[in-house]
Amino acid sequence: MKKIGLKDVAQHVGVSVALVSYVLNGQAEEKQVGKEIAEKIRKAAVELNYVPNQAAKSLKTQRTQTIGLVVADINYRFSSGITRAIESEAKRKGFTVIFGSSNESSAKFDEIVNVLANRQVDGLILVPVQGSEQTIHKLQQSEVPFVLIDRNFQHILTSSISLDNYKAAYDSTSYLIKMGHKRIGFINYETTMFNLTERNRGYKDALKAHGIKPEEQWLQRVGSNQKSDTAKGIDRLLSGENKCEAIFFATDRLAIFGLQHLNELQLNVPKDISVFSFDAAEAFDLFYCPVTHASQPLEKMGKMAVNSLIDIINKNKVINQIYLETEFVIGKSCRE
Repeated sequence: MKKIGLKDVAQHVGVSVALVSYVLNGQAEEKQVGKEIAEKIRKAAVELNYVPNQAAKSLKTQRTQTIGLVVADINYRFSSGITRAIESEAKRKGFTVIFGSSNESSAKFDEIVNVLANRQVDGLILVPVQGSEQTIHKLQQSEVPFVLIDRNFQHILTSSISLDNYKAAYDSTSYLIKMGHKRIGFINYETTMFNLTERNRGYKDALKAHGIKPEEQWLQRVGSNQKSDTAKGIDRLLSGENKCEAIFFATDRLAIFGLQHLNELQLNVPKDISVFSFDAAEAFDLFYCPVTHASQPLEKMGKMAVNSLIDIINKNKVINQIYLETEFVIGKSCRE
């Protein structure tokens, strides 16, 4: 069987080989190729069963057209969502994504990053974990382009696409206050990660801005025993005469554990307690009450991460720090 090349596709469509190359290499927009002709070229490539010669292409361009992606935990809804968004945009740009999960382990994070770099990926998109600063510093000293996504480090200046976690937590807490709540508990992880500590800061500042003095016990921290620690935190928030009227969970996973415990306590949401979650989990669909939450723009985040990385690969931009905002999805879990 004859191997189909760029020339065959070009002859089939009636255009130049260069034009076919631009389109199939993801450079159609950059080279201002018309959408109609670009679509004809892509369709012809599929019909003719054109398969690019990646080995020859890599030798010529010194690139593999691959991006390495490391997520923190593939079981997170965020991880699966951001992976889909990155793969979609990368494919549109002519890149293949190779990914791995660090399972929130700094040692595994370092191992996967090294494996991907040794496979000569063109660049990396990374969700860093607690304690991975040394790996990030090593990457900065290397020639491998990379972008951090979702999480970054306050004292490490590098390209990143993340949320304005402070504003998201501030606005979420303010929403609960506007709903009439004054005693608002916040359950977060015991962590040094900047994105989560910023949520603590936003929560506290929102209370102060609305004339509410935050009590120390209102901020409950969860350690390695996530389910039991969340349950204990809820028990503390709901004890005493001035028990909390609302609980704000700093992540969707904590919210799931929290909702399970509230069911065990036979407390009704929102009649007995209001609940607000940072982000949503698929398990929310199984809960009897739609959960009000702050939603992360995963598609936008993934697209921007890919394009920022490509800019770095092409040496167009060195540092590009972008902070996105969440959107509220109003359910029925917060009473007025």
